[in-house]
Amino acid sequence: MCGIVGYTGERGTVDVLLEGLSRLEYRGYDSAGVSVIDGDHIALRKKGGKLAVLRASLEDAPLPASATGIGHTRWATHGGPTDENAHPHVGDDGRLSLIHNGIIENFAELRAELEAAGEAFASETDTEAAAKLLGRAYRETGDLTAAMRQVVGRLHGQFTLLAMHAEQPGVVVGASHNSPLLVGYGEGEHFLGSDVSAFVKFTPNAAALDNDQIVTITRDSASVTDFDGNAVEPKRFEVSWDASAAEKGGWNSFMAKEISEGPEAVENTMRGRLADSHVELDLGALDDEALRSIDRIVIVACGTANYSGLVGKYAIETWARVPVEVDLAHEFRYRDPVLDERTLVISISQSGETMDTKMAVQHAKAQGARTLSICNTQGATIPRESEAVLYTHAGPEVAVASTKAFLAQVIGQLLFGLHLARVRGTMADEAIAEVVAEMRELPAELRQVLAEQEAVHELAHWMADSRSVLFLGRHVGYPVALEGALKLKEISYIHAEGFAGGELKHGPIALIEPGQVVFVVVPSPRNEPLLHSKIVSNIQEIRARGARVIVVAEAGDAAVLPYADVVLRVPLTLPMLEPVLQVVPLHIFALELATAKGLDVDQPRNLAKSVTVE
Repeated sequence: MCGIVGYTGERGTVDVLLEGLSRLEYRGYDSAGVSVIDGDHIALRKKGGKLAVLRASLEDAPLPASATGIGHTRWATHGGPTDENAHPHVGDDGRLSLIHNGIIENFAELRAELEAAGEAFASETDTEAAAKLLGRAYRETGDLTAAMRQVVGRLHGQFTLLAMHAEQPGVVVGASHNSPLLVGYGEGEHFLGSDVSAFVKFTPNAAALDNDQIVTITRDSASVTDFDGNAVEPKRFEVSWDASAAEKGGWNSFMAKEISEGPEAVENTMRGRLADSHVELDLGALDDEALRSIDRIVIVACGTANYSGLVGKYAIETWARVPVEVDLAHEFRYRDPVLDERTLVISISQSGETMDTKMAVQHAKAQGARTLSICNTQGATIPRESEAVLYTHAGPEVAVASTKAFLAQVIGQLLFGLHLARVRGTMADEAIAEVVAEMRELPAELRQVLAEQEAVHELAHWMADSRSVLFLGRHVGYPVALEGALKLKEISYIHAEGFAGGELKHGPIALIEPGQVVFVVVPSPRNEPLLHSKIVSNIQEIRARGARVIVVAEAGDAAVLPYADVVLRVPLTLPMLEPVLQVVPLHIFALELATAKGLDVDQPRNLAKSVTVE
């Protein structure tokens, strides 16, 4: 889950590396380091703690000017976040520098071998074994690319490696195995990064390496081969957003900024896909004939994306009449699922690099299933490995706790559900047109929700000392409750759980005691009167036991007023669209509560944005 950047060119190399790391810090922020080639040796600086610690050290004692360098920001796996365990690590008596994203599973065996051969280790990391191994390979080959080709075959696990050697100034070599690596193409300069944000300030021209490939960059070239040395021409693309989109722009936090960008994320995801009265999607190999042959759908995702998949399940089953399962991606392949060519596996990932989800897609393909990716990141691995992709166009999301991407993922699945319903003829044209018309109203309705959240701000401040918050929902409100609880856990560090309303009486009601705060996501009484009456009964049950009830309900719902301590209103919409509006007050509540507690909402402890290890 680490951020990596490499550069060779005429700019100030350390400045380029720090700029890239500042945009990659969401991928890990336990420690950071940079190294540059300085004549016949490597100059290196690395520090435990966030990037600011490294930056301060470099301001006090700058590294020398250089045309070549690599940088790293770390999410700790092997060894704590100390100076010694921070990357880069060195080999070949300090003349080689290496950084790493991923996990080398056989590092203990390699370390024992290297120590027996006389290599001394300074850290607890798996990465240092790769650095020492690459240093020895370089002494044999005299060429960094050849040495990298020799070493990658000995490493088990998943990894992106970037390395440079003092004897080859102006050269950075990278290798990718089940871990992302992208190339940035400039004029008289080239870049490497684990995400396009590492170099988008300097160039929008990029390419993503496929699995098991090696790239060698110089000022004037970027050459790619597979692990066997065969030349490869990666598919280039242009990044559709500029660096300013990944900056705070006056907001106190990226999370606050990204919540505010929810309407644009929804608008951009729908743009060009809503015709006058229906949805038009270009899914490539998943044409109409292929979609009509599907008799089962499995959605695989983790965390927030998984909860968006639960919303998608309700919509796709209701509209397209295809059975849908939602699996946690990290459980999917290990339970040996039954798959065939009539199964469509939909993977959902903001980054497109989530390791659990990527492995689930690979397993689905191996079993002959069809695959569709819903993703927010151009050039990412999961879309490249899927038959078809539906990009969400939410723009860059930097805060670890996902917000606008959740909205866009739900919209992506709603679009697919309507498209599938039209293709399969399971939904009348008039019914599709009604949903399309309501979807067009969502951006304006979201702006209204964002403008009317003063009650949420007040709630967060009087609840700053809360130790536990529960969330209840029914139907599509259930995944909204799960998402609300997850956000609160992620950034406020307090106990929070989401439940299906009907489950309350089957155990969770034992948690209710006087003063317990419970958020309840209430379905529309206009569209779902039976479900509405059921959830009102749940509210009465918890109120009778002294709970404090905060209700998210649509405008005009008067039935909840006698039983709620606070009512947070959202506009009227169709049932399947309700989660897009209902989740926003819960996102804002988590943000405000964490802020009231004085916590870092963008970089919560122990987490990283892009989870690239299993």
